[in-house]
Amino acid sequence: MSDLVKTSLANGHISPMPTSEPPADPPLSKNKLKKLLRDQAWEEGRERRKELRKKKKSEKRERKRADTDNNDTSPTDPTAKRKASDDADSPAAKIAKRQKSIQLPISFVIDCGFDDLMMDGERKSLASQITRSYSDNSKALFRSHLFVSSFNGHLKNRFETTLSGQHASWKGVKFLQGDFEEGATQARELMATEKGGRLAGAFEGKSSAREEDGDSAEPGDIVYLTSDSPNTLTELKPYGIYIVGGIVDKNRHKGICYKRAMDRGVKTAKLPIGDYMKMSSRFVLATNHVVEIMSRWLELKDWGQAFMQVMPRRKGGTLKDGATVLEGLPTMSGRDGENETEPRSQMQGDKQEPVVLEKNCDEPSTTEQPTIAGHIQEGD
Repeated sequence: MSDLVKTSLANGHISPMPTSEPPADPPLSKNKLKKLLRDQAWEEGRERRKELRKKKKSEKRERKRADTDNNDTSPTDPTAKRKASDDADSPAAKIAKRQKSIQLPISFVIDCGFDDLMMDGERKSLASQITRSYSDNSKALFRSHLFVSSFNGHLKNRFETTLSGQHASWKGVKFLQGDFEEGATQARELMATEKGGRLAGAFEGKSSAREEDGDSAEPGDIVYLTSDSPNTLTELKPYGIYIVGGIVDKNRHKGICYKRAMDRGVKTAKLPIGDYMKMSSRFVLATNHVVEIMSRWLELKDWGQAFMQVMPRRKGGTLKDGATVLEGLPTMSGRDGENETEPRSQMQGDKQEPVVLEKNCDEPSTTEQPTIAGHIQEGD
């Protein structure tokens, strides 16, 4: 025992041994506490919301059953039979019939390999955009093959927990942990099978063989859509694979999608927004807008009409001189309340007003998902 310890004991002074207590956790900020309480309230109300949805569905079925009973006519009445037949052949009835959705040999890949560059609110927005992209594509008259690549990390966790794994039941979309190149490989393999789709709509009369026409994208090529590209996309090609960058970042990471494509030796292009539209202000596009615009082009084979049908009316976009709107088609989306985001994978707007396309919307969309008149998916 040391002399210092002996002296301390002799004098009756014993120093307590220091304790190794863990440091207390820092107090939560007000914003963090509010967020925690909101998440807790959301989880606690999950069962109640589920019961409400069941109740609404049950009431809807009862209303339909009652309407059917009220409108039912006797099958033995010849006059009623003729009237029912005439009604079924009327133009209104034909328009009301649900059209059959056709699978085309073309693929869209949403590249979500930027999970570590986004904040939590931005990942929520991306999840909403992916959900809307699936909805738009599944209800489109001409469907594409849809892939979500680099599906891991926080984004995957949100789909599996907060969103209750609803994506597992989606048809016509594949979620991959690999990057967009793996998604392109799987897309090319799928399109080579009998389930790859048929040449219809905008592809009617097209050949599946490569056509050396000098365009920026040949059939079967991988094209990364980015506003930084010097190339403008003139049309979509059969068996083409189009990559849409899935990043919401408030333009913090400029040029990241273009650099990503260049590093991989992948072709790039931007949608021809500036060739068809006059924009009264700066315009940004969400990932789901990119997917929907391409889906509309597959139906209309007209970029101007596709832009006018998808772009929100409040953006004030108009077609340039020489472009016309087909009679009877809706123009400028009425989804004015929808959150806009800036997908870097998107296209550039009018040259006088450059569009920053770094897909960035930090709040999840709360508006009702858009629908294109319901279609039955062929082969599902």
